[in-house]
Amino acid sequence: MDHRLSLIARGAARWLCLGLLLAAALGFHEARAQDAAALKARHAALQDRLAHNAFGRPLYLESAQTDTDLKGDIYSVVDYPYSMVSEALRPVGHWCEILILHLNVKGCRSIGGNTGAGVISVAAGKKYDQPVDEAYKLEFDYKVALATADYLRVELSAPQGPLGTNNYRISLEAVPIADGRRSFIHMSYAYGYGFAARTAMQVYLGTIGRSKVGFTSNERGADGKPVYIGGVLGLVERNTMRYYLAIDSYLGAYTLPPAEQVEKRLTSWYDATERYATQLHEMDRDEYLTMKRNEIRRQRPPEAR
Repeated sequence: MDHRLSLIARGAARWLCLGLLLAAALGFHEARAQDAAALKARHAALQDRLAHNAFGRPLYLESAQTDTDLKGDIYSVVDYPYSMVSEALRPVGHWCEILILHLNVKGCRSIGGNTGAGVISVAAGKKYDQPVDEAYKLEFDYKVALATADYLRVELSAPQGPLGTNNYRISLEAVPIADGRRSFIHMSYAYGYGFAARTAMQVYLGTIGRSKVGFTSNERGADGKPVYIGGVLGLVERNTMRYYLAIDSYLGAYTLPPAEQVEKRLTSWYDATERYATQLHEMDRDEYLTMKRNEIRRQRPPEAR
């Protein structure tokens, strides 16, 4: 009798495990479908904003601040098929080629292949040619959260940042658009801050950052021109746009011969930022190109320089 009960119990346990596995699989597929559906719904809801805005392209930007967090989000239609977007943005090593375009990124190294996970070491510094060993090092954990035929999500996260900032998050999600030639992407950039970071931001915004603005404008001045948001929201909007333009510039050069890609990315990023010079201009074109060529050359192996 005890032996029969044991067999029944083991059989029940196997069925229970199978049921849990099936439930987990169904839950995963349901979550994946929800993520893709949610982004497609967001695309539908933003049709008017994407078609009519001050960016001169189908793009929508929003920012938010809490007592401990700053976040910027960009939604955009890009003229690249989803298959190419997914192929280009999944490998961890490609993200160093994206991030290095930003003015403040002085160097970047990645660890990990095509496994969907890895580490990205970023040297963040000043907006001029600065030695990598003088820059702040951020360690991003990288993962491909989902990658399917109709939805991609990649995530970068770093627990600590410069000047007391923390909990850095960069994420990118994408879905195909029905015409098959374009994609809809959502990029998010966020980080946390405490007392030290808040103090440092106040000093920056009261001195060299005093006249800098973001992209959001809810009013016009006496001259009829837009009055753009300033302060910390302006700061996060500028950096969100810079990272978005780096992603877009990388995609724009992706299908070129390898020898032409770096220069195309650099010139595309600079030219794109100059379209929004009020917010993003920091240096002349030749100065930026020279600085970035040097930084990219420094991070290559000695035999490849």
